[in-house]
Amino acid sequence: MSLLAHGIGGVRDLPVPETFFFTTAAIVLVVSFVLLGALWRRPLLESHSGGRLLPSALSAFVLSWALRLVLQAISVGLLGLTLATALFGTTIELLNFAPTFVYVIFWLGIPLLSVTLGNVWSALSPWRAIADATVWVLERGGNEARPVLEWSGRWGRYPAAGALFAFVALELAHPRPAFPRTVGIAIALYSYWALAGMAVYGRDAWTRCGEGFAVAFGLLARIAPFAVRDERVVVRWPFTGLGGAEHVRGTLVFISVMLGSTSFDGFARTSTWQNLVGDVRADFAGSSVRVADLATTLVNVAGLTAFVAGVVMTYLAAVWSARALVRVERSLVSDFVLPLVPIAAAYLVAHYFSLFVIQGQFIFTLISDPFGKDWDLFGTADFAPNLAIVSPEIVWYVQVAALVVGHVAGLAIAHDRAVALFDDRRAALRSQYPMLALMVLYTVGGLWLLSQG
Repeated sequence: MSLLAHGIGGVRDLPVPETFFFTTAAIVLVVSFVLLGALWRRPLLESHSGGRLLPSALSAFVLSWALRLVLQAISVGLLGLTLATALFGTTIELLNFAPTFVYVIFWLGIPLLSVTLGNVWSALSPWRAIADATVWVLERGGNEARPVLEWSGRWGRYPAAGALFAFVALELAHPRPAFPRTVGIAIALYSYWALAGMAVYGRDAWTRCGEGFAVAFGLLARIAPFAVRDERVVVRWPFTGLGGAEHVRGTLVFISVMLGSTSFDGFARTSTWQNLVGDVRADFAGSSVRVADLATTLVNVAGLTAFVAGVVMTYLAAVWSARALVRVERSLVSDFVLPLVPIAAAYLVAHYFSLFVIQGQFIFTLISDPFGKDWDLFGTADFAPNLAIVSPEIVWYVQVAALVVGHVAGLAIAHDRAVALFDDRRAALRSQYPMLALMVLYTVGGLWLLSQG
């Protein structure tokens, strides 16, 4: 992503060497592991996931059709505005509403809402809103709205993983991902994917397994202290929604796309990768710009794929080791995949915190002049963003804290699942040695990538 180069650089004047943070983070994880083994002796997450009901009046308002209708109307309007500005507005990236809205407000803001408020995307999705409206119109006309095909579930979340991979490939591999016309074409293509999938397989099935953003935000929402149960809003302890196993096929690959993409984003900003991409462009110096761009795009896609595959392989290695240590016959892949969700959330915060805080301020200017035509619709066109709102040191501390908290949460969720699976407490602890090693690897690796940016 080229918007302000992610907001802030990696130059820091820290009071201690960066290796101190690496070591301290690893120690925190080991100490957390020991404390979990000593104090957490029975499963707690699943039993507390039901939560407590909010007052009926508040719950009724939050889930009311009127509020949903207003939110969906706003969402569809924003989709239309974003598509229009991308296709017909200025081609200057920072003066066009679409790139900042898509890559900052949407891609970073909705996950933050999801982990704090729950599955808000179920009410904010413009594609679901369009599908709901279409079904309503058909039924009002006396027609039955039925999907063309029945979703068998055989593909699980693989279609959603492919959709999300396409988005992050655009973001991280394309030579100009924030070019407004490119963003516009991407919005149109994804809209077709989402709406056609809902038409063919049904709204609910495609939302659960095919619409990449819905699956991503839905998984992140399981961290939140709020959820909907039996058409009532409940409040619960954070992370309790991640208790238990996840048997939907493709979940590991999907979460690996979330985690691997942010990891690759960090690595892509290192001098090692920049030199490699530069060498590729140099090899095609005699060719056209399009050929050189295609070559670098393919290299970036290969790197992104390698990082996603790396997450899959390291997780499978940890699970295989856990299975060997406790000598169980069945696979444990579905049992320990959900602990990766808070890690994916932590990577998202760590990598894009500064981008959200700094570039996100430009939305106040852009909302008054979305097409870059020197308008001032809401009187905010002269708003001056504070580019020094956070220092590089503060960003680094936030990044460290996010990664450590995310990985400790992952350890706790995995431990809770282990004590639920194994009656023998020693077996439960043995099964978590590989998970501890995995968490240390991800934490130190993530901090190293951030330190190189």
